[in-house]
Amino acid sequence: MIKSKDLKIAIIGLGYVGLPLALEFAKKKTVIGFDNNEKRIEELNSGIDRNLEFNKELLTNSKNLSFTSDINELETANCYIVTVPTPIDKLKKPDLRPLIKASEMTSKIINKGDLIIYESTVYPGCIEEVCVPILEKNSQLKYNKDFFCGYSPERINPGDKDHTISKIKKITSGSTPEIADLIDDLYNEIITVGTHKAQSIKIAEAAKVIENTQRDLNIALVNELSIIFNKMNIDTNAVLDAAGSKWNFLPFKPGLVGGHCIGVDPYYLTYKAESIGYQPKIILAGRKLNDSMGGHVALQLIKKMEKKNIQIKGAKILIMGLTFKENCADLRNSGIYNVIKELKKSECDLDLQDPWADEEEIKKIYDIFPTPKPNQNIYDAILIGVAHNEFKTLGLQSIKNLCKKTHVIYDLKNLFNSNQVDLKL
Repeated sequence: MIKSKDLKIAIIGLGYVGLPLALEFAKKKTVIGFDNNEKRIEELNSGIDRNLEFNKELLTNSKNLSFTSDINELETANCYIVTVPTPIDKLKKPDLRPLIKASEMTSKIINKGDLIIYESTVYPGCIEEVCVPILEKNSQLKYNKDFFCGYSPERINPGDKDHTISKIKKITSGSTPEIADLIDDLYNEIITVGTHKAQSIKIAEAAKVIENTQRDLNIALVNELSIIFNKMNIDTNAVLDAAGSKWNFLPFKPGLVGGHCIGVDPYYLTYKAESIGYQPKIILAGRKLNDSMGGHVALQLIKKMEKKNIQIKGAKILIMGLTFKENCADLRNSGIYNVIKELKKSECDLDLQDPWADEEEIKKIYDIFPTPKPNQNIYDAILIGVAHNEFKTLGLQSIKNLCKKTHVIYDLKNLFNSNQVDLKL
């Protein structure tokens, strides 16, 4: 039986999950990082991480790590870790195309005795029902005889410099008891806080997908409370602070739910549930409410502007923050998207600002080129949508200086005192 120290690792997919994993494993052994995006590979080889998670020194000083977009360079590996994204499509169904393509590619280069570990978020049963048949068919190798699989779901938190990969407990699993032990040993080489070895791949898949489903539902609850309290002219945050004085009250806050996890993972679970004949009720209700919050925020802003006799059509509005969370460059599934979509319907004149996000990506998504340095005294309204440190440092007075005399400031992220702004969620 091969030992974890003898595993030669190839990481397939070098995004928010794959790159930190590659860098961490490279502290212990030789690692090949693969991505089919040639521009991404060129940038990484030059010490550039467009996601702004790692600096040039970290990327260029890792002597055990190489980056490539050439599949042939992976043939020296015997352990392939797949970290490709698993998004949803326009119908909110799992889009497994990246996972399928990665499995097809891996199947062309694996040999007898090789190990394939998946980290991508999937529904329970996906690895053995979708990926394994692809690996078997194209490689002509037999599962659990000639090659083996494992699942260790990612727990990366983009933008978080405290809870880094080695400091977050990791779930591990394998296709046989021996392989489960091997994979657990492998991850314990880099995870300083330890691992949790699940009894099966399917259990590990299920555990991952409910982590963010639980958070989604908790946020949906406080979002609904905020809607109710808003209609009653009650400060939601003050209510939550008061309720939070009880030791077992969970400290969730209302807000826009987005990103590659919370706004996506529940749909993987509901898709699988529907495929086996069960129609989820609570999970989908939470998802529907959270997906509607962008429209709710836009409507709140418009109503407040109307109360101040501000003309909505053509109103100059600055959106501060476009990424799905603070101090992060990730624009995927940002909750701000639906706010902007609704404000466009009202024919508002929008300026967009985000010190973290890539300007070309912003233009591609919103068809608006961002405004890095907004002018003073020109805005009818400002929506502070993301709690970037830069906005905190800027301060409320500097933000107010960007506005006309009559204006509305919507502090969506609760950065400033309630009596200093016009709106909070």
